[in-house]
Amino acid sequence: MSHGFLGNDASLMLDVVVCALVLLVPLLAYSVIVVKFQRNHELHKRLQMLLAGILLVAVTAFEIDMRLHGGWRNIVNKDPAHPRRSQAELENSALLLKTHLVFAISTPFLWAATIALALRRFPDPPVPGPHSDLHKALGWASAADLALTSFTGLWFYYATFVGG
Repeated sequence: MSHGFLGNDASLMLDVVVCALVLLVPLLAYSVIVVKFQRNHELHKRLQMLLAGILLVAVTAFEIDMRLHGGWRNIVNKDPAHPRRSQAELENSALLLKTHLVFAISTPFLWAATIALALRRFPDPPVPGPHSDLHKALGWASAADLALTSFTGLWFYYATFVGG
């Protein structure tokens, strides 16, 4: 599991997470379209639960992978005698990672609150109700947070493992 499948020195799980990030935003957009324009609340609920599950599995596997490798710096510079990235490049990547973590840490909490409240306050099958306004606000905040998580994560990945 030391090499991924996207053609660079990233680990397998880093490549899996990158693919998940690329897929999550379009699926999220589709979920919003389904509920906003097609009024299919049940499909929206199922898509949101699927997205949350995908994110949970991907992040859990990613965290295990990071622990096994001793962190992202060890993945970038597998051979300390011949480092792939300079110290300045690593510091730039560290700054990008800190920016990414602002969104990556807040996203699961915001999304979990959005889902938990929806499951508790909407009937089954879901239909609009008194919770709808709060749910829309939380949903848009969660969507924006997830999009920023994806964008900054992809930026970090590119700058750290792909770009030269």
